Amino acid sequence: MAHNRLKHHRRYQEIINTFIKNGLSHVLYRIGLTDKSNSKKDDDEKLDGNLTNIGEKLRNSLQSLGPTFIKLGQIASSRRDLVPEQIAVELEKLQDDVQAFEYETVQEIIERELGDKPEEIFAEFNNEPLATASIGQVHVARLRTGEEVAIKIQRPDIESIIKTDLEILHDLARILTKRMEWARTYRIKETIEEFSHSLRNELNYNLEGRNGERIAEQFQEDSTIHIPEIFWEFTTEKVLTMEMIHGIKVNQYDELNEKGYDLQLIAQRISDAMMHQILEVGVFHGDPHAGNIFILPGNEIAFLDFGMIGYLNKDVKYYFSSLIIHLQSGDTDGIINIFEEWELLDDVENMSSLRRDIDTLQSKYYETSLQKISLGKIMLEVFSIAYEHKIKIPTDIAILTKVVLTLEMILENLDPKLSIMKAVEPYRKKLILERYHPMNMAQKSWMKLIENIKILSDLPKDLKAIASAAKKGKLQFDINVFHLDDVLKKLDQVTNRISFSIILLAFSILMVGLIIGASIVGQTTLLWRIPVIEIGSIVATLMFLFMVFTIIRSGRM
Repeated sequence: MAHNRLKHHRRYQEIINTFIKNGLSHVLYRIGLTDKSNSKKDDDEKLDGNLTNIGEKLRNSLQSLGPTFIKLGQIASSRRDLVPEQIAVELEKLQDDVQAFEYETVQEIIERELGDKPEEIFAEFNNEPLATASIGQVHVARLRTGEEVAIKIQRPDIESIIKTDLEILHDLARILTKRMEWARTYRIKETIEEFSHSLRNELNYNLEGRNGERIAEQFQEDSTIHIPEIFWEFTTEKVLTMEMIHGIKVNQYDELNEKGYDLQLIAQRISDAMMHQILEVGVFHGDPHAGNIFILPGNEIAFLDFGMIGYLNKDVKYYFSSLIIHLQSGDTDGIINIFEEWELLDDVENMSSLRRDIDTLQSKYYETSLQKISLGKIMLEVFSIAYEHKIKIPTDIAILTKVVLTLEMILENLDPKLSIMKAVEPYRKKLILERYHPMNMAQKSWMKLIENIKILSDLPKDLKAIASAAKKGKLQFDINVFHLDDVLKKLDQVTNRISFSIILLAFSILMVGLIIGASIVGQTTLLWRIPVIEIGSIVATLMFLFMVFTIIRSGRM
């Protein structure tokens, strides 16, 4: 335990020193991690006026701190609802630029994980790595059965390093959430938890292999898309053995042209494949950059590296596609309705300001050809609005936006006329039909019924708990009412109408009693020579008509 505390303290100090060394001492002070003495006046002036400058220094700091912080920066670059645009653009430049580890270490890991030395397991094994990254490196080998394979081997002790870093990040998030309003507003603690979950998944190569097979199932009937086969006999949590892919990287445009590939067809196939993953299946490649897409003979597309996967359920697919369609058609009300149905507006304080900002965004793209509109850039602008108005964008939508941006950069060079914006439209029609299909609606209704039955069954227990808390004096109410004067005025009107209705009812009952009594005893309805019952009936009728008139005029009938 003491060793862990010492290790955490050393790493924490290293993190602080790295940020200070890169000129971000004032950022540390602003977020509550250091005192004013560590903050320089020059930093204060620069940071206030230049977010790009902050982004560059932050990128250098994260790059120096290693794989955990590189991955954190890469994921943060996709969270435009949390990170300002200028900083996010700089964080996108973070690269897994690391040195390879020694072959002797490779031998040790393979022997520990697979039970024997590489030369005993494989017919051939290339000592030199094909590629290196912050979490692992890749070697080419050949199985005894003849298949050429790529073997991804996890870096030694990387799990321990990442575990320590994640524990420190969790501690920092907890401290910031306790001390700083902005950390609570932007759910920093929850964001770090999501990041930790994603990074731990990337450390499990078994999970990456299963992700690859899951994507492969989506394209079983499509011969134009290829997903590398996983060789499970030679795969563990720290060693992943997959089919070796020989092709041309999708961003090698000159080479593709020289060898006669059809760039427009390649672009269309990539777009169709990603839209199928995102809007039909709801499970999609979370990092389809140029290094993970290869072009094979016959314009076949090969996707690699499934350490990061995005998920969209049926509702989110519908909301996302509907949001895009409303953006296309300039329907501000439609966008706000989607946000509301999506339950994203709980923390919005000024709806009129939100509507104005969305109208401004709409006018920017009014009557613009779909071919000239970048879906990724529009989503970034939506995120900027979300950032300003504290709209909580789901994590998978943030990942999806980064995916779309990455794809658009690739597709623009392959075929400038291809528009992802336009590619979404047919899927939206299909999703609407799917959402309102009688079977799906019946299933949702049934689930709602079960949920309501559960709520009702728990009601006695909840009431008992409330009563118990009230007896102990622990029951508190925290009620915030906006426009209190208007609310009180309405309550006053309601109270007056209820009182008026009760008086009218009592008066009517009295008149009926008099009429019935008079008819029974056969007496005249005159009192002091005044026709009381007739007059009372007229008054009651007038009161009733006045009541109906006021209710109708109020529009609350």
